[in-house]
Amino acid sequence: MSLKRSPTARRVSWLRKHELPPLLRAIHDPPERLYLRGNGAAELLALPAVAIVGARACSPYGAQVARMLGRELAAAGIVVVSGMARGVDGQAHRGALERDGHTIAVLGCGIDRNYPATHSTLASAIAERSLLVSEYGPGVPPAPFRFPARNRIVAGLCAATIVVEARERSGALITADFALEEGREVFAVPGEITSTLSAGTNVLLRLGATPLTSPDDVLESFGIEPPAREQVSHPLLDLLPATADELVRATGLLPADVAAALTELELNGLVAEGEGTYRALT
Repeated sequence: MSLKRSPTARRVSWLRKHELPPLLRAIHDPPERLYLRGNGAAELLALPAVAIVGARACSPYGAQVARMLGRELAAAGIVVVSGMARGVDGQAHRGALERDGHTIAVLGCGIDRNYPATHSTLASAIAERSLLVSEYGPGVPPAPFRFPARNRIVAGLCAATIVVEARERSGALITADFALEEGREVFAVPGEITSTLSAGTNVLLRLGATPLTSPDDVLESFGIEPPAREQVSHPLLDLLPATADELVRATGLLPADVAAALTELELNGLVAEGEGTYRALT
């Protein structure tokens, strides 16, 4: 059934409870109705999917890992699901889109709203190829209590959930709890023991979550053969993480040569930069 409330809502449809994909229909409290917005077919909801969640105020490292995971899992045919929040969520969606993969954003507000507003462009990109979904119809404003409820749908659509970074009381841990309650696998990215952004993920690891050190860990859980990757050798990769100035001092190369090499590595998806520090993604 289509809704004709606004230009944004022209591509909106909905599924009733009995029409939900099997994984979501099987959770303890499935939504009575799930609204869909975008050009992706409803069948997208039933494809193999992984949730990637984490801190809104994530570190540059967390942002890079989330984007890399989104990119690599989408390239392998996995649907990337997240909540379109700032930080880890947004980076996971962007990574999937970079590989022309599919990604689903689960909203904690009405299906016709883009929240946060700073992600309006991202929402449009997701709708162009994939789907935004919500249990809330058009016009429902975002509210704090709606986001924890939203997290059960994020976890419910997926066979596995990845927590990239999370503080002790992070909403990402709510998503992980929902996944565990439904018997789904939970992966956690190990972090520095001195970082508050790693407190939640390290607790998950202590409780038995699967450590994630590569996208291959997830692919293997789906029975997908990890793709053969060309071994790349570059002298700068062995020196990372480092700033450009640190690389100049360590190598004795001219700043222009270091900058050119880093640019080439970034374009090849081997290096990412955050707050002036370059990190290897291989």
